Amino acid sequence: MAAAALAATALLLAGALLPSAGKNAQRRLRNGSRCYHHSECYSDCCLVDWDFGGAFCAAKGGMATVCLPQTNGAVNIMCPCRTGLTCSTKDLMCPHRCYLI
Repeated sequence: MAAAALAATALLLAGALLPSAGKNAQRRLRNGSRCYHHSECYSDCCLVDWDFGGAFCAAKGGMATVCLPQTNGAVNIMCPCRTGLTCSTKDLMCPHRCYLI
């Protein structure tokens, strides 16, 4: 009987200490929402907005769109490519674009 009460107390205590998925789960921001870091965005891309002096979540680059080869730091000027595409250039005078691997 004491073991059952101890087990029930332990379960109640564990439930109180563990974060609930509904309350404390990190919400990812949608495209267009203001952000400070890539990890905040559903798309994993926080893009600089020079006109409004901040940053916002944006989609990663699609086929033949301008991109950055790597993501360094918290905010980008251009987002990297979507999964399955590679950021490369076919001409040294042209900007990097997203292409199929």
